[in-house]
Amino acid sequence: MEVAPPVSPEPPDTPAAAQQEDVSADNTQSESTESGAADSADSADNVSATQITAGQMPLRQVLEALLFASDVPLSAAKITQTLGLDSARVVKLAVEELNDVYTQREAAFRIEERAGGYQILTLPQYAEYIQRLMRKRDEGRLTPAALETLAIVAYKQPILRVDVEAIRGVACGEVIRTLMEYNLVKIVGRAEEVGRPMLYGTTKHFLEVFGLSSLKDLPKAEQLKEPV
Repeated sequence: MEVAPPVSPEPPDTPAAAQQEDVSADNTQSESTESGAADSADSADNVSATQITAGQMPLRQVLEALLFASDVPLSAAKITQTLGLDSARVVKLAVEELNDVYTQREAAFRIEERAGGYQILTLPQYAEYIQRLMRKRDEGRLTPAALETLAIVAYKQPILRVDVEAIRGVACGEVIRTLMEYNLVKIVGRAEEVGRPMLYGTTKHFLEVFGLSSLKDLPKAEQLKEPV
């Protein structure tokens, strides 16, 4: 009686197994790469928010120095260009961090957005004390006629001088010149009519003086009505 030779088990499908292992390795490597890229991006943001590339100066301190030194709002683009940064995003992050620091130490000021830029301003609750300091400074104070003319220009701009005079009922040439000297009103163009008369509008300094971010922040007409 003949005995059949033992049957050896078939070897595993080596190519398929190897291919599966390669796919798993590729997925692991891809996940590792993506995770590393995300970590690098987060790290880059953290570094950018705390220091400047050139000279390794702390960004928050330099930004604070610029805002203290400037008497006009500084745009994010201007700050980015001045400091040699790659993105304006880190400027916004630094502003938020500084305001958090000011809040924690109960500082009397914050960085606010005004006229398309950033500016350090005192908090409203200290206005009374500042007014006491500035009360005796009469130079540059606007008359009621100037304020009325300025309001018309602000709400109706661009506007012709004759239209301002039609609303006020008096000549406004001298008042408009005074407002231009104070850098509150400027010539913004010429009308497409006979004689090409000049059109007037407000300036960025006007926004700064009245604490407005843009002309959209002007009070609405219904808010200006006296209560009945």
